[in-house]
Amino acid sequence: MQLFIKQQVLSLKDRFDVKDADGNDRYYVEGEWLSFAKKLRVYDQYNQEILYIEQKLWNFLPEFDLRVDGQTVATVKKELTFFSNNYAILGKDWQIEGSITAHDYVIKHQGRVIADINKKWLSWGDSYEINIYDEEDLTVLLGIVIVIDCVVSASRSNNS
Repeated sequence: MQLFIKQQVLSLKDRFDVKDADGNDRYYVEGEWLSFAKKLRVYDQYNQEILYIEQKLWNFLPEFDLRVDGQTVATVKKELTFFSNNYAILGKDWQIEGSITAHDYVIKHQGRVIADINKKWLSWGDSYEINIYDEEDLTVLLGIVIVIDCVVSASRSNNS
């Protein structure tokens, strides 16, 4: 399965649209406005909330909880690395290996690739292509891409 995530640029709060390979709307993501920590909700095409993403504050490295129906299903934690952008997925035993440019990522479970993510270089707003090879945890995979964007965007803001 292939999905495309596109950030809405002219919005007061974080907003992303998620489309399938045929251009059909599949999901959308909305962030809370004026919140100290990042808080985002992922909705399906029927406007039902399927995932809640909340940043944990006061951590040395960025960390986010992914919740379904109020239960934490995974925690995405940025790892301390110098020449790559790696993350640990607690609760899923997944690893994310990212390039030094923060544009290409591979998500692995026990050494097997379950998804890869490619951030487009030239686009108005952040844009990602996701190739999903194991659809069992599609909701969590979507959340991971949103978390990566939050971390990369915050890092970019801190460096400018």
